[in-house]
Amino acid sequence: MVFTTILLLSSFLSNGFQELHIRIQHLCHFYRNLGTDIYSDSEHNMLTNVLNYFYQNRSGADIESKYITSGEKDKLAHAGVHKTDMGYVQNKWKNEYLSDYGNTTDKIQVCTFILLTFTQKHDIILTKFKTGDVSMDKINDIISQIDSYVWGLPLIILIMACGILLTFRLRFLQVHKLGKALKYMVKNEEEGNGEVSSFAALCTALSATVGTGNIVGVATAISAGGSGALFWMELAAFFGMATKYAEGMLAVKYRIKDENGNILGGPFYYIENGLGKKWKWLGKMFAIFGLLAGIMGIGTITQINGITSAANNFFDPEQSHTVTILGMEYTWTTVIAGALITLLTALIVIGGIKRIATVSEIVVPVMIIAYAGCCLTIIFCHITEIPTALSSIIKGAFSLKAAAGGAAGTVMMYAMKSGVARGIFSNEAGLGSAPIAAAAAKTNEPVRQGLVTMTGTFIDTIIVCTMTGLAIIMSGSHNTSELKGVMITMDAFDYGLPFSERISSFILMSCLAVFAFTTILGWNYYSERCLSYLTGANKKITGIYRWVYIAAVFIGPYLAVEAVWNLADIFNGLMAIPNVVAIILLSGVISSETKDYLTRLKAGKVKE
Repeated sequence: MVFTTILLLSSFLSNGFQELHIRIQHLCHFYRNLGTDIYSDSEHNMLTNVLNYFYQNRSGADIESKYITSGEKDKLAHAGVHKTDMGYVQNKWKNEYLSDYGNTTDKIQVCTFILLTFTQKHDIILTKFKTGDVSMDKINDIISQIDSYVWGLPLIILIMACGILLTFRLRFLQVHKLGKALKYMVKNEEEGNGEVSSFAALCTALSATVGTGNIVGVATAISAGGSGALFWMELAAFFGMATKYAEGMLAVKYRIKDENGNILGGPFYYIENGLGKKWKWLGKMFAIFGLLAGIMGIGTITQINGITSAANNFFDPEQSHTVTILGMEYTWTTVIAGALITLLTALIVIGGIKRIATVSEIVVPVMIIAYAGCCLTIIFCHITEIPTALSSIIKGAFSLKAAAGGAAGTVMMYAMKSGVARGIFSNEAGLGSAPIAAAAAKTNEPVRQGLVTMTGTFIDTIIVCTMTGLAIIMSGSHNTSELKGVMITMDAFDYGLPFSERISSFILMSCLAVFAFTTILGWNYYSERCLSYLTGANKKITGIYRWVYIAAVFIGPYLAVEAVWNLADIFNGLMAIPNVVAIILLSGVISSETKDYLTRLKAGKVKE
């Protein structure tokens, strides 16, 4: 630490302004890319001012420059610097730092203290700074680029095309059978084969589907694509309901029972048993990507980080109560919340699908009703603004005006892209996750369970996302450029709920935490079934995996998540490809099976 401080100071005092700024730029670069909580524009300016002060007051100093090798200079030179950047730094120093504090000699001590405060907080950054190691930054860039390719226009078109195809082949089943689906959702089949009730299977699927995407994803879509994004999100959900129906129906039709009497089903089984053994490789691809998504990304690390971040923001926003673990500093809130969630996860997932379903059956309805109730409160408290909000949504969805900020394309194009993409992320129609839970339902009728599964998209997007979107649009939070992600929804809650800001923040924090926790439970079952398929339903391996999953949850709060989120998105996208291809190829089976059931239903030959 001391060595690096001397290294920095020697550079400031002996190598001129350009290298000074390169080092400032390099240091701030690492703060940002390591995802720390201390980097922001304002703190970047403060750090720039502090280091610049050292440079301006270098006369009379006698610190040797031998600590800087030519190799290090070459590495630092890659950071690059522009004249406009140097002028900006000089102006900030002259206009802000000196005008506020004056040019006094004792200010050197103040600057030293601030610099040491920055460097002591993250020694790992100093090591990277000294060596010029930017490998993690490059890895993150590569992963992000792969993510943009996987979730590019072709995959979104493929998923939407699948939903549109099924909608027409099923003659708009999601419209004329929605009432029947909602009835089946709460009325379980009494004599069906399976492990859990249809409602419990739906709640298990919803536990993984209704998550932070309903809070953060909607805000991100509206922020990027404007109010019109909500319309396209709903349209994606409408066609997605047909896809979800097909997934649930196929999951039950092609499920199997293993030697231990466990019901096994999901995309890998309807790929293998529906398309034939020659397609088994496609089912294995889905299982591999599903396993990786669960253990490495969306099921563990990202969710537990979301919980601890929400808890930190509420209980210890200043991060004043910390503890050092393996040389790194974490808040006590992170440690306690992480340990508590790990314990709860262990107690539930060790019990398998039956315990997960039991917990989901209780928690998920309460969670959705509570969150929807808050959104409804905001809407009703500002009910006179609904016409304006609806007008804004329709105009934004079909506006042919040029996009703001000089971006290529129209407002409509950006609204469509943001709404459709985030809608798919939120309701997971086409990703193949929900049918894994649907296969465990107690039913003898594949079509019946398909209808129940379809209601998941209706609840997730048509109800929950719509309420979130209306609350945000009515509050105008999405038009505030300083707000990003969850802060947009937070601002909408502060604006709309008739409570104090502290209570509103607690409500949203609680919703985020519960949503993320139920996602951990749902994805444990999903990834476990994927592993079971790959290992031939080996019970011993499955038992070991549950503890590995719990361990991943335990260490999750202490890991950086930027690259993990991108990895999770990639694996989800790669899951969708084999699943959607299989659904399209099996669309004839879906259509004929549905017609047969509806004919028997009309003739009174189906026991409802």
